[in-house]
Amino acid sequence: MPAEIRIHNAAELGAPLGMYSHITRVRAQEYLFIAGMLATDKAGGIVGKGDLGAQATQVFENVRVALASAGAGWKNVVQFTTYLVDAKHIEGFMAYRKRAFPGMFGSAPYPPNTLLIIDRLVREEFLIEVQTVAAI
Repeated sequence: MPAEIRIHNAAELGAPLGMYSHITRVRAQEYLFIAGMLATDKAGGIVGKGDLGAQATQVFENVRVALASAGAGWKNVVQFTTYLVDAKHIEGFMAYRKRAFPGMFGSAPYPPNTLLIIDRLVREEFLIEVQTVAAI
């Protein structure tokens, strides 16, 4: 039985502040918990040093590969947690989502996303990390 995933917003909460939804309701037999993906290539090299857009592109490509390795895709995503190392990258991240999400997910609604600004990631060169939960 495939997962039943309904992404929506409660009118009482008002509109989300970006390209995400407040709620995902899931009925599934199996969940995927994907570790935070960083901007690394297959060999472990950093992609897009100093460039948030290039790093976001690589991060989400790594998420796509992780999903595909489990027989899943973007429509299986029920939640993201995004970590940025500097608040100055928020606008760039929002611009990235505006460009990329329609191609990944089609039209809205988009999965919930918690955005956190943190001191740093595992290595200082990383600007973004994205953790993903999916249902299959």
